[in-house]
Amino acid sequence: MALTRDDVLHVARLARIALSDDEVERFRAQLSGILDHFAALAAVDTDGVEPTAHPLPLANVMRDDVIEPSLPRDDVLANAPLAEDGYFRVRAVLE
Repeated sequence: MALTRDDVLHVARLARIALSDDEVERFRAQLSGILDHFAALAAVDTDGVEPTAHPLPLANVMRDDVIEPSLPRDDVLANAPLAEDGYFRVRAVLE
């Protein structure tokens, strides 16, 4: 499908980008090529093919949720750059 210069300028206006004359011509050729690929896909016979979001079956592999003891607070806070009163101290995000 060959796009016209006006088609490319319309897409550029929708994307809110400015294009030079050289860019318009280059993108016209590139976008036309991309649309040709979609035309080839549209020609494929998909009758009887179920719609799918993924070609392979997906399954979540989850480990059992086992309660285990935590690290001691002092050991954890020893790795913190700043600690105060048994908590992590962080810089204020909003002042």
